[in-house]
Amino acid sequence: MQTPTLVDLPPRDDVWIEIDVPRQALFVWQGERRVGEYPVSTGKAGTGQQEGSGQTPLGWHYVRAAIGGGLPPGTVYRGRRPTGECYSPTLAQAFPKRDWILTRILWLCGLEPGYNRGGDCDSQRRYIYLHGTPPDEPMGVPASHGCIRMRDDALLALFDVATPGTPVWLHE
Repeated sequence: MQTPTLVDLPPRDDVWIEIDVPRQALFVWQGERRVGEYPVSTGKAGTGQQEGSGQTPLGWHYVRAAIGGGLPPGTVYRGRRPTGECYSPTLAQAFPKRDWILTRILWLCGLEPGYNRGGDCDSQRRYIYLHGTPPDEPMGVPASHGCIRMRDDALLALFDVATPGTPVWLHE
């Protein structure tokens, strides 16, 4: 899939993703038809574009990279690389302050220069992802460090359709 431009959005027939921050919900669209809905958890600090804010950025993005295909659910990532660990309560107890990035990563890149692309508001350089989270972390409430957290089963279903280049719209 080619990287979309703002002129192309939303795509007429292709898959695209909508993240409704107030509803803490992610919708999968096929053109104008909604084909999926999942709860998410966005930034505990709210929404915003600024690097280092812990906020979830808004606007049009696209999936820059899809990381983790073929690895088992619960795979632990650090720096976008699998650590060789699989999440468990014992591992969580050993690292109680770790911000767990699990199962898969859909790394986002902003499409709006000066808003979510470039400078100190660049979503890609802020490492904004859709990623898995431990089962005891809440969904439907803002609790992340800026990324969009999902349950493993939802993320795995999304990973199958949200290939690199897929448009993603985050809004309030």
